[in-house]
Amino acid sequence: MINKIVSGGQTGADQAALDVAINHNIPHGGWIPKERLTEDGALPAKYHLQEMDSDSYSKRTEQNVMDSDGTVIISHGHLTGGSALTMKFAEKHCKPNIHLNMENMSFPYAARMLKTWISDNGIKILNVAGPRASGDPEIYDTVTRVLEAALIAGKSAK
Repeated sequence: MINKIVSGGQTGADQAALDVAINHNIPHGGWIPKERLTEDGALPAKYHLQEMDSDSYSKRTEQNVMDSDGTVIISHGHLTGGSALTMKFAEKHCKPNIHLNMENMSFPYAARMLKTWISDNGIKILNVAGPRASGDPEIYDTVTRVLEAALIAGKSAK
């Protein structure tokens, strides 16, 4: 079971993960570049992220990988930009990672894969990454659906 969701606070996948955490009372956090930098300006204060000493997105990305037990990257297609860099950092630091390419799988299948991967790897602090909203306008809804199906559905049914 996940104890915390972290992300870098960028628009799109990152903010979707944080909103799932907030909406379902899951602790959240992570690192964000200096001045809470996102492509839309400063990240709102409702997101409890720690500000880096640098405005470097890559340093923030690496820190979130290091501070989590594992990273899920959700995309529509192959990894590019910051998402590809996230995967490289996960591999560099020998952290469990999974890429859910939603071009190739259904929402129920992705949720089952994520849930199984979390269980098999003992993930308690989950780093969530993926494209920013400007690069993939549908990613926010996709990440929300996958995370809620994997982490929330059936949670209270014991």
